[in-house]
Amino acid sequence: MIASCLCYLLLPAARLFRALSDAFFPCRKNALLAKSSSSQVEGDFAMAPRGPDQEECEGLLQQWQEEGSSQVLSTVSEDPLVDKGLAQSSLALLMDNPGEQDATSEDKWSSRQLSDLRAVENLEEPCPEVLGDEALPEVEGPMWAAVPMQSGPQYADCAVLSMGALAAEQWEEDPAVVAWSIAPEPMPQEEAPIWPFEGLGQLQPPPMEIPYHEILWREWEDFSTQPDAQGLEAGDGPQFQFTLMSYNILAQDLMQQSSELYLHCHPDILNWNYRFANLMQEFQHWDPDILCLQEVQEDHYWEQLEPSLRMMGFTCFYKRRTGCKTDGCAVCYKPTRFRLLCASPVEYFRPGLELLNRDNVGLVLLLQPLVPEGLGQVSVAPLCVANTHVLYNPRRGDVKLAQMAILLAEVDKVARLSDGSHCPIILCGDLNSVPDSPLYNFIRDGELQYHGMPAWKVSGQEDFSHQLYQRKLQAPLWPSSLGITDCCQYVTSCHPKRSERQKYSRDFLLRFHFCNIACQRPVGLVLMEGVTDAKPERPAGWAESVLEEDTSEPEPVFPRTVGTIQHCLHLTSAYTHFLPQHGLPEVTTMPLGLGTTVDYIFFSADSCENGNGTDHRLYQDGTLKLLGRLSLLSEEILWAANGLPNPFCSSDHLCLLASFGMEVTAP
Repeated sequence: MIASCLCYLLLPAARLFRALSDAFFPCRKNALLAKSSSSQVEGDFAMAPRGPDQEECEGLLQQWQEEGSSQVLSTVSEDPLVDKGLAQSSLALLMDNPGEQDATSEDKWSSRQLSDLRAVENLEEPCPEVLGDEALPEVEGPMWAAVPMQSGPQYADCAVLSMGALAAEQWEEDPAVVAWSIAPEPMPQEEAPIWPFEGLGQLQPPPMEIPYHEILWREWEDFSTQPDAQGLEAGDGPQFQFTLMSYNILAQDLMQQSSELYLHCHPDILNWNYRFANLMQEFQHWDPDILCLQEVQEDHYWEQLEPSLRMMGFTCFYKRRTGCKTDGCAVCYKPTRFRLLCASPVEYFRPGLELLNRDNVGLVLLLQPLVPEGLGQVSVAPLCVANTHVLYNPRRGDVKLAQMAILLAEVDKVARLSDGSHCPIILCGDLNSVPDSPLYNFIRDGELQYHGMPAWKVSGQEDFSHQLYQRKLQAPLWPSSLGITDCCQYVTSCHPKRSERQKYSRDFLLRFHFCNIACQRPVGLVLMEGVTDAKPERPAGWAESVLEEDTSEPEPVFPRTVGTIQHCLHLTSAYTHFLPQHGLPEVTTMPLGLGTTVDYIFFSADSCENGNGTDHRLYQDGTLKLLGRLSLLSEEILWAANGLPNPFCSSDHLCLLASFGMEVTAP
């Protein structure tokens, strides 16, 4: 019955107290009773020793329930905003000192409350003054209610939502639309009261009108000058500018298979419809020219993601993982900025090879940038974009290296130009390796000595040095039958056919103008007088026989280095993996609450040596130039947002976004 009258929270403060004054004839008695929840009040009276004081307290409680609540219900029923589901929350406005619930004993609590009731009966002040020194003014802003959440250690105690949002059921149906409505200036929020009820908390979510990237303090780091109206940078020369996003969007199937990793999240924010709306709003807000996605569930891609991205102006390519896996990788680009030259899906699974028995995949696209027509006859080199999601298992670094070697070989083939050089390359994705790990250094430095290295050490995700048995990498890492050299190139690319290698001079070819076989009569040739009965004469100086060379193609043989693999793509990371302003490492994901970096954007840039070492921010002309990037966050900041996923970021990874410039040359 107490819960029925608690709906008064939905009324403005002044109107609430006027109604309470009319409803409760012993208003001063009931105000003190309202300091404790219904279960606490009844429980305290029931557990106290019976006696004169106890009987009087029970009488007061019964009188308040029978007379006061009936009048309250009749008064409240006229207001359309009453919600019985939020009734218990209304006691918060009647609290004077929540700390009074913590009594040293039940007997003291009963006697003290009885004395307070007797004292209040003799007071003549109006009911609002019982709650404080001054009457509460009438509030015109939005009303708030404490909403009980599901109980359990993995959930937050409560969330405080706007009453308008609750009435429209926007939190359940499409909260992302509200979350992305950008206001010019966020309105200051009043400090939320401390709720004394069990199962409720005091955390108020961020205002819905502030975008998530402002709540999570992600900033754009600009390294370029101001671009002109055509999107080309004004400087030493025009540049073709574009943005690229890499994002592991967390496949719904994988999330449900590993539900223990997401116990800190409320089930509502893990719903795919909620997550899909947030992801699309994120794509629309940053509006990249190239979008590389990992963990894209196949049915979600064809039914929702691809149609939505196509409406946003993207052309999409998708590669599902092999075997029975339901997710894969996707690369999307805007046809208004690029023209597709070729698309190459990459499968890492190789039947019969234990090293390559996993179902991870990659996707490599060769894109031709489209420059504005007003620039005249100018050209931009093609751009090679590679996207992948390598194996997660921290113990199998040998598999990770082999998968990366296959991807680099495909990139080398697609990006190789006619003169043997490579066009600009961007390699991104979830590599499941931490910065400065052997795999990371191999991609950045182009060389790795792996022989004898523990397999778990390749990615640096976890430390298994305490274990007695440790798998170690042996040379060669993969067999020659894979068709990839230790320089991460296909054998056919390194060793072209013999006919393409040998140069024939004119004198050498003239030696075969006549040959012995031409002077022999074929068997079964019909004799025709004057035609087939003549024997050709041997030209003067023609040797009796010409040594015929062996033209059979030998098996391709390429040298194998002992325990070393290399590549010649000259890649560097768009991120420094360190937050200098905070003195903390950058974080792209938080598995089990531990922040780490496993997502990367590598791009072609020749590093220059200086006195302080290698500076990966210096570039040579004709390569990709990093113009800006979206800052990452530290583990502490993500903990303040309840980790990943959260109501604003609907994946367990943060997106990576970078802006690049390519040199525009005249023909």
